Amino acid sequence: MKSHVIVGRGAAASRTALLLAEDGERVRMVSRTGGGPDHPLIDKVTADATDTDRLTELTEGVDTLFTTAAPPYHLWPEQFPVLSASLLTAARRTGVAYVMLGNPYAYGPVSGPITPDLPLTATGPKGRTRARVWEEAAASGVNVTEVRAAQFYGAGAVSVFSLMVQRQAMAGRLVLVPQELDVPHSYSAIGDTARTLVAASRNEQAYGRAWHVPASTLSVRELAERLADLAGAPKPRMEEMTERDLALLAFTEPFWAEMHEVLTKRGHPFVIDYSETEKVLGVSVTPVDDVLGEVI
Repeated sequence: MKSHVIVGRGAAASRTALLLAEDGERVRMVSRTGGGPDHPLIDKVTADATDTDRLTELTEGVDTLFTTAAPPYHLWPEQFPVLSASLLTAARRTGVAYVMLGNPYAYGPVSGPITPDLPLTATGPKGRTRARVWEEAAASGVNVTEVRAAQFYGAGAVSVFSLMVQRQAMAGRLVLVPQELDVPHSYSAIGDTARTLVAASRNEQAYGRAWHVPASTLSVRELAERLADLAGAPKPRMEEMTERDLALLAFTEPFWAEMHEVLTKRGHPFVIDYSETEKVLGVSVTPVDDVLGEVI
């Protein structure tokens, strides 16, 4: 029986763990809170993944080490390299395959569809941090791959859409969002993210490079309107947030001060190309209405 360690306990980690367990494979979920879904083949362990010796001990003898974990958004430049170094050391010591969950920040601003072979040219602190994490892993000699997801949506997702659009749209309240309302933007479902992580882990062709999670591309207004329609709510009233709005929110939560770096160029669609994932890994995009149905 195959076995795996997943560092993290959020929606992507939990869905990945369930997919593996439902296939009869053992999973050890590692997080500082010991959270995760209940399943006979899922063991939840309370541990800090930056404790490299403890993480190595937990990873000994398994087939794959997955990581979906990330420090608080505003602390990425300081804390992500520490977490990444611990994970990479544990993978090197134990010889396991290593599957990372990432995102497109490392590419920086891109004109046209974003393909996984583009250079990592981000100059902002979060983008450069993501690029550094992957570059160090790729050069380490570890059998490693990275799965990059666009903005999350779906049941359990934590993202701008889930935090600022989802509940308000279903409740018929005004939706304020820090992105252009009618410019196409790619969204990755939590379920598709988990399926891509599992597929990448099982395909030898996946290692040594990055892959994109299948994504649906539509404007945030279109996505909000489809959600409201499915939920039986009125057509959402939506407004784009101003720089002042974001500045005021930053006084209540550091997360909002970090938004400026990752907002897309005005008027530029943000489109993820996942054709290689579909062709090689066999993972296709889940229809939008199916994903939103899970949210409702």
